[in-house]
Amino acid sequence: QVQLVESGGGSVQAGGSLRLSCAVSGCWYGLSWYRQAPGKEREFVSNINSDGTTYNIDSVKGRFAISQDNAKNTVYLQMNNLKPEDTAMYYCKAVGCKGAEWWGQGTQVTVSA
Repeated sequence: QVQLVESGGGSVQAGGSLRLSCAVSGCWYGLSWYRQAPGKEREFVSNINSDGTTYNIDSVKGRFAISQDNAKNTVYLQMNNLKPEDTAMYYCKAVGCKGAEWWGQGTQVTVSA
């Protein structure tokens, strides 16, 4: 079983920065960040694989960066130059070692113009 706890969300002005954290317990080999704004479907944002390779969707490239701290078993999403359209509930999702998907509870990010 994999458990994930997100933190680091908050309210910022456009152009500001936040760093989201996802503390992971259990065996996993890949983690992704998703976001969901009111009235919209959940959207994939970024992922990191066990080999360290990363991917970001075009709308956040150059602004967001995913990374991990193996000692803390934590994955981060550094978000710079935030825009109002980034406002959403952000969730981390892990692919467990047995292939199942596990979701965190979410952390709210609100960006004011």
